[in-house]
Amino acid sequence: MSGPRPTVGSIGRRRLLLALGFGATNVAVLRRLGPGTGSSTGPDSGSLSDATAPGDPVTAPESPDAGSAPAAAVAGPVPSDGPPEVPVVDESAARGPDHVFDLAIVGGRVIDPASGFDYVASIGISGSTVAAISSDPQAPPLQAATTIDATGLVVSPGFIDVLSYSPNGYGEWFKMADGVTTNLGMHGLDNRAEDWFTAHPDGSSPIHFGGASDHAFVRQVHGLEPYDTAAGSTLEAMLTDARADLRNGFIGLHMQPEYTPGTSADALLAHAAVAAEHGVPLCVHARYSDNLPPGTNLQAISELVSAARETGAHVHVEHINSTGGTGVMAEALGRIGDAIGEGLSMTACVYPYTFWATYLKSARYQDWQEKYGIGYGDLQVAGRSERLTEQTFADAYAANRLTAAFAMSPEDVDLPLQAGFVMVGSDAILEQSHNNHPRSTGCFSRVLGHYVRERQVLDLATALAKMTIQPARLLEGRCPALRRKGRLGIGADADITVFDPATVTDRSTIADPAQESAGIQWVVVEGRVARSPDGFTAVQPAGRGLRSDIGTA
Repeated sequence: MSGPRPTVGSIGRRRLLLALGFGATNVAVLRRLGPGTGSSTGPDSGSLSDATAPGDPVTAPESPDAGSAPAAAVAGPVPSDGPPEVPVVDESAARGPDHVFDLAIVGGRVIDPASGFDYVASIGISGSTVAAISSDPQAPPLQAATTIDATGLVVSPGFIDVLSYSPNGYGEWFKMADGVTTNLGMHGLDNRAEDWFTAHPDGSSPIHFGGASDHAFVRQVHGLEPYDTAAGSTLEAMLTDARADLRNGFIGLHMQPEYTPGTSADALLAHAAVAAEHGVPLCVHARYSDNLPPGTNLQAISELVSAARETGAHVHVEHINSTGGTGVMAEALGRIGDAIGEGLSMTACVYPYTFWATYLKSARYQDWQEKYGIGYGDLQVAGRSERLTEQTFADAYAANRLTAAFAMSPEDVDLPLQAGFVMVGSDAILEQSHNNHPRSTGCFSRVLGHYVRERQVLDLATALAKMTIQPARLLEGRCPALRRKGRLGIGADADITVFDPATVTDRSTIADPAQESAGIQWVVVEGRVARSPDGFTAVQPAGRGLRSDIGTA
């Protein structure tokens, strides 16, 4: 399993492929990435359909070291002649200035990526709903039982982690410390929907939860090993199970053909057809993650584009920086951008790290030295501080440790963060063993701290759209609860994150992923303060299961 030591030739060949993949297509892709670092304004800001049409010019962002970075990465709201129009989701929820609110958040920079509202304002909350937004400095102050002074802070919709896993009673607390108020296991939930929701009742988690039917799990239920291909009758039985899971509350379908190599192209198309039939996305960990034929990143992306074209399904490409785009990111994004320009429905997500991690006995680590052009010193077991050697690799492999691989370049993260159709997803939740990637605890704060404030790869409003309204719009078609999340308007659910843009940052590392992010000051879930600057509050967990309406429509 460990394979031969990498040769100078294999590493050099991979580097050449990476250079060709980026350099030869960079100019072409810059016109296809969609909105980049400009401010998100207007009523359709953050929409999944905002990708620039093929042929439209998009200026390449300069290097953050070049002395000319995008303007207003974390600056205050753009000055205007007067208060902007207050966003409204449901006008019947509005309460007047004489109302005494349960909670008020006053004096913060309120950013609603769904509408483009970006102004210093105060928010009044009644029950679990945003009931007032006051942006007039001459208006009397809101009266409330509890008031949070957000002066100098940003007030945003609570972050939606679109690519996570089941709540486990531990990791979701760290997600809340990272600003997350909704944890969606679109990377697949390892149970049938009816049983999963029974095991995760409302109030069992501090943040909201839901997710996708996991094809890999269903394969196991039907007795298939990773390299087995399902016979026709077995495939039909799995499709029946997928439909049942959607009726029983799951909000999408998930497949991971890289980890289940026996998954045929026909099986992927069949599941895409079921997703299209029910109006949910097919979320896919693509088939390949390297650039050595046979089986390359771009072939994996082409398979997903074809699935969207042939079935009409919305296909979501999971963690494109580590699978599907690594080393050829410009061309991978260009192919998806062209597909969107063609009228196909596609999105992707990214996590803000240049190293991935998974279990050493998984199919992804098969022939890893040749595929990725890396050696033992490029590997580190999560939860430990040292890089591996040939001997320690053997020990880690025997224990099947989750191990990080330094196999990505900065462009593999920068470019997708600048693409309009790409959102942010962690691809992890912390386990008590702490054998986890730091993306499990620091994903969202790292985007805001490292990529927005420090490097200015994208601006604040654009980053927040990728964490809030974009994942909400991806899934709200068959999940009514999400139509009031990811937004900060009157009538929206009061799931709110308040953070300091000057200090927000991730603190977790591979050696110690169990570190809370810094700068997340307040987190409100269902209208109740769940986290304050002093830490977690003692209120009853308010997380609710987010279900599809397919079985009740």
